[in-house]
Amino acid sequence: MPIAVHPLRILAFTCALLTAAPAGAADPALPRHAERDAPRAAKRLILQHDGHPFAPFAPFADALRLVAEGRRTFRFDTFGDEAFWGGALRLHEAVAQLSPRDALGLGLKVDADALPHRLAAQLRAGRVDLDDPRTTVALLRLGAVVGVTGFFDEAGGLVSVGIQCALCHSTVDDSLAPGVGRRLDGWANRDLDVGRVIAAAPDLSPFEQLLGVDADTVRQVLLGWGPGKFDATLLLDGKTQGPTGSAAVLIPPAFGLAGVNLHTWTGWGSVPHWNALVANLEMGGQGTFVDHRLDDAERFPIAAREGFSEVRRTPDRVTPKLPGLHLYQLALEAPRPPRGSFDAQAAARGKALFEGRARCATCHVPPLYTEPGHNLHAPAEIGIDAFQAERSPTQGYRTAPLRGLWTHGKGGYYHDGRFATLRDVIDHYDGFLGLGLGEGEKSDLAEFLKSL
Repeated sequence: MPIAVHPLRILAFTCALLTAAPAGAADPALPRHAERDAPRAAKRLILQHDGHPFAPFAPFADALRLVAEGRRTFRFDTFGDEAFWGGALRLHEAVAQLSPRDALGLGLKVDADALPHRLAAQLRAGRVDLDDPRTTVALLRLGAVVGVTGFFDEAGGLVSVGIQCALCHSTVDDSLAPGVGRRLDGWANRDLDVGRVIAAAPDLSPFEQLLGVDADTVRQVLLGWGPGKFDATLLLDGKTQGPTGSAAVLIPPAFGLAGVNLHTWTGWGSVPHWNALVANLEMGGQGTFVDHRLDDAERFPIAAREGFSEVRRTPDRVTPKLPGLHLYQLALEAPRPPRGSFDAQAAARGKALFEGRARCATCHVPPLYTEPGHNLHAPAEIGIDAFQAERSPTQGYRTAPLRGLWTHGKGGYYHDGRFATLRDVIDHYDGFLGLGLGEGEKSDLAEFLKSL
């Protein structure tokens, strides 16, 4: 006779998996509040012999543990990149002189869940000195700065910093104060001025050597990116200027990627491909990365010269983390728009246009809102220049998924923000495709896009 399993037991079991503390030695760089995000080796909770009531749930438990591992990696793992950011660039020296007010002004965010209750209350009451750099160091010691880990000596001095995926691909809900709140993983941090943060480093010699220019020129390039933008291809091809100004592109969201084939604006590859590229080549992590398309010296002169097509470091601190990181990103659903943020009746009319006469759904196929399959287009197909496409091995542009579009309009639309508003995007396609849309129809389409 089968054993009945009460739903509450299943729920309790699932919660145990997601809230278990990490097994083994604690990571000295891992903040205390991260322990609830790290999985215990919980296989012992599932007795997989035939007939055990939890046996059918073993695959789900494996998936949940892998998602929890991926969340921990996304939020807290530096992949050993502190050797670059702290050791080579000495960025921690600049950070130690940065007040919280200035840090927030650069778009850095603070995780309210990492703050002790008393400190959170003082911050809410305006009794925290936001002009004292020592407060910034204290926040780093708490593990409260989203996407940045501080490393400290025995005397409590800041001796290095490392960064995580969350630096660019998380923000907060501002629930405690502007720039301070609960994490919103997967959201593009369009407030973050990455270039200005890097430019503050005392030693830019690694970039000088790669690019073949002096430190002042490096800083000029970095300061030209602006908030919400990053140029991952700079260290591969050395190009600094594009048709709209800086060669940097907007930070894309990392949510809503389940079922989506290619990742990044120009479709370099899948999610784990780009994670491995960024962790090793951009963040300076200690791992393995292979992509022999980077041997193309004409398109990627720096990458070809430096041998970036095959990087192998021991121990490999990146590759073992890719499965969990991949699954966590796929688990991040696109957030639904706030109530009242769009006109529902206009959006309904816009939906009919989107799927009909405006022909948007030809490429942005619901419910993925990108093509199922190979979602890449030549520049001529969408009526824009080929600059960024030519900087990638695909030489094309990915059909961007549209769900959650309302979260990342700051800085403009398209890969480089060339269109300031959704209406500008619609005007572009109306003219390029000869759609002949009326003013009201364009407004309805914009409302539908805001509703996704």
